[in-house]
Parts: sequence; structure tokens; C-alpha cells
Amino acid sequence: MISRVLVPMDGSEMSERALEYAVEVYPDAAFTVLHVVGEPSPLWGEATGIALADDVDAAAREHSEPVFERAEAIADESEGAVALETEVALGHPVRAIINRAGEYDTVVIGSHGGTVAERLFVGNVAEKVFRRSPVPVVVVR
Repeated sequence: MISRVLVPMDGSEMSERALEYAVEVYPDAAFTVLHVVGEPSPLWGEATGIALADDVDAAAREHSEPVFERAEAIADESEGAVALETEVALGHPVRAIINRAGEYDTVVIGSHGGTVAERLFVGNVAEKVFRRSPVPVVVVR
């Protein structure tokens, strides 16, 4: 029985679909939405401001709020009462997801996210999580 579900979300449509799927298929489970704020790379973008902040954890949490607000809206729109926990991780998305996956019964992840350039440069996070996860992974398209 699936009782704890990890749903990584990056703000993309695919990650939103993953959460929608998870709450529909596992309505009685406890859900954790994980947003990973990337580590320094040539694609820093908004992460530059986070890296330079006095309180990096607070800046990462603030950066994650729009993703969590959308996740809460999806949970509210679902049938039944679905409670979400939210977590922010700093670092490489695949490592952050894999490091937490063992605490859950399954990971439900969108098939892809971010911009086309980020997917080509960084690689497919869902594929790497699927290959390395210690628990079953559901990839949603």
C-alpha cells in the first residue's frame, strides 16, 4: 500500500500533472512536494540571487513559494482533503530527490520540466531519478 508519496515540482506543467495524478491515484497517502533550488552552474539565472543572499535557506524558500502555492491549489481542487508537506532542497535536483526518495513508498515525477535549453544542457531529471531511485517511480506525461 502506498502511504507516503514524494512529488518533486519545478513549476512546470509536467510537475503539476504529476501532483494531479498522485492525489487522484493515491488519495489516502501523505504527500510531500519537493522543490529543488539548483546548485551553481552556467545556467544560474535566478539562483544567483539566492547564492548571494545573507540567508540562503530563506531566499530558497521564498523562491519556492510560487511552486508551493500552485501545489496547494492543486490539492484544494482535488476530491477529498489532501494535505501537503513542502520541502526545499538546495543542490542538484537528481541528488536531492534520490537522497529523500528512500523515506517514501513511491516518487511521482513529471516526465520533463524547465525550458528546452535547460533540459538539453542539464539532462533529463526524471530519467535519472527513474534509474537511480531506491523506491518505485511513476513518470507522468
